Amino acid sequence: MRRERSGLGPDWHVGGELAARYAAGTAAESDAWSLEKHVEACGACAAVVSSAVRAGPETGPLLAGIRAAVLERAVQEPRESVGSRAYAGDPEAHESAASPAFADTATAARTGAAPGTGTGPGTGTGPGIGTGPAIGTSTGAGTTGVPPRLSRAARVVWAAGPALRGAWLVALVVVALGAVALSYGAGLGASVRPLLLVTAPVLPLAGVALSYGLHADPLYEIATSTPAGGLRLLLTRAAAVLAVSVPALTLAGAVLPVASGGPGAAAWLLPGLALTLAALALGSFVGGRRGAAAVAAAWLAFVVAPAAAGGPAGAALMAGASPYFAGPAVQTGWAAGAVACALLLAARRRSFDHLETT
Repeated sequence: MRRERSGLGPDWHVGGELAARYAAGTAAESDAWSLEKHVEACGACAAVVSSAVRAGPETGPLLAGIRAAVLERAVQEPRESVGSRAYAGDPEAHESAASPAFADTATAARTGAAPGTGTGPGTGTGPGIGTGPAIGTSTGAGTTGVPPRLSRAARVVWAAGPALRGAWLVALVVVALGAVALSYGAGLGASVRPLLLVTAPVLPLAGVALSYGLHADPLYEIATSTPAGGLRLLLTRAAAVLAVSVPALTLAGAVLPVASGGPGAAAWLLPGLALTLAALALGSFVGGRRGAAAVAAAWLAFVVAPAAAGGPAGAALMAGASPYFAGPAVQTGWAAGAVACALLLAARRRSFDHLETT
């Protein structure tokens, strides 16, 4: 990085050597993150990085093909989509035609330059992604998968992961409310608590498995190619899943009638955290879905099945489940397991920089 002084204090810009290392994928994580953050506001440095990526022997031909396909579509879309709707009197089409994304696309079509290589806001998030606004974000959800006209907070929730806007969230609500309904509405009382206790730790696993991967994210390939992707994005989405599931399941357990001698409503938290980290660590070897499925299967085989051996409900199930949740020694064991899985996950963090193919 070359450093320059200004009246506002020290500043730095991306040099050719760093741009070349970033394009080749050999830049250190800290340098890559700094570069990516910097080019969000510096069009000149974004152009340097874009040139370095286009000059690469591996990325150059690939980006040239993508550029050709994008420009071909960009030339057609104004005529077929925005133009035809504007001619029909659609006010949203006039708004789209006046948007920066449309202007950037039209300029690229006229000049032959890659869209987004100017100095406008909104730098892309990886090698070869320009600095202009993303094409198609102002005309609907077809290109980016994000519905139009959402507030900033809604977009943050939308980007937090597919699990928070899919069937997993519905299943979480059904389990939490269903436990309360069975306890008070069906008259099952305290016998519902052990059922929730053995079910709660595996629910976040499904959310994590659905939050990241080729099967879940329409922008997975792009996200994985950036320093902000990989393990960083996976942990962000896993945290979003836990932020929703932990309060919901703990609150549901707290309002259930207390079983005599049974663990508390929060006794599942450390086991749940350990299982989630175990699924992430195992996913670095076999993929996210397979890792979550394997951990869930192990939980069913080594915890749920032995706990239910004395009976599927009531005091018998609570007596069978208590050894896996109650007591300082047991909770300390779960905490130690969570720490071990976290260390393994940190050691395997580079594995999440590669695309999942299954």
